[in-house]
Amino acid sequence: MNPTLTAVEGLEVGHFTDLANATGCSVVLCRPGAVGGVDVRGGSPGTRETDLLRPTHRVDRVHAILLSGGSAFGLDAASGVVAYLEEEEVGYRVGPAIVPIVSAAILFDLGLGNSSVRPGPEEGRAASVAANTDPVPEGTCGAGTGATVAKGRGREYALKSGIGSASIRLPQGPVVAALVAVNAYGGVYNHRSGQLVAGPRRDDGDGMFDPVEVLLGQNENTSDLQLANTTIGVVATDAPLTREEANHLATVSHDGLAMTIRPCHTMRDGDTMFALATGRHIGTFDLTALGAAAAEVTARAVLRAVTSATGLAGAPAVGELVQ
Repeated sequence: MNPTLTAVEGLEVGHFTDLANATGCSVVLCRPGAVGGVDVRGGSPGTRETDLLRPTHRVDRVHAILLSGGSAFGLDAASGVVAYLEEEEVGYRVGPAIVPIVSAAILFDLGLGNSSVRPGPEEGRAASVAANTDPVPEGTCGAGTGATVAKGRGREYALKSGIGSASIRLPQGPVVAALVAVNAYGGVYNHRSGQLVAGPRRDDGDGMFDPVEVLLGQNENTSDLQLANTTIGVVATDAPLTREEANHLATVSHDGLAMTIRPCHTMRDGDTMFALATGRHIGTFDLTALGAAAAEVTARAVLRAVTSATGLAGAPAVGELVQ
């Protein structure tokens, strides 16, 4: 089975990657529309079109999710996704107009590469044009191009991260998958073994510190750039969920972040997870099992983001450290 988000039938994923400036964006398209949900946590979020995903609001379908670097500037890339979908006649027909619903979230990658270059409408459009149903490329690409983790000792001791994906097919038949761009203040652990995968590097570059112990041992905030974080992602299923259930899936997917990223959901992060339900699965499903699968694929996607990344702009990847 396709081990990435596009295992969910009806979804397409495309990346725009700018390695020269260490930034990029990723788009998840659902041309027929999908029931959407969202859960925003952490103290520093940057989002667009999230309120309409709440159960009490009128619009019940979303046509795309944008994940972008560039901090608040990167939200402009959603305009390119909207324009592309309008040209493709994807969206709600309102009188003579077609209105695509595109929700978005951003991460802060301005401290790694060229801070004056950020994804905008052209880059959002390019990611949309590139979207397809193939297994999703992972690592240093798309919204994960400028992502880093383990910044408790400052960016000079951080590790390169990226974007990762994972999928599960449950015995009842539905598929659950996740796509996560990991740009966390905290470090990353293997949620099954408990092993530290990515922590703040030691001065000699040989080995890593425990990220929680680093935070608890600090006397003061050592760098303003420690505020430059945020993990964003999408969890999706082909099960036919209501908006309430889709929002529940977004909520429990954060457990996958907390199982792998420590510390997680800090005031220095704006962690945001979207949920999409395409409704293609015909048959029964168990919402509790879906929730457990959502947490698991999110955790696996976080690990994939870190282990599949390659170094960029002076930030080494885990696989490049001296063992």
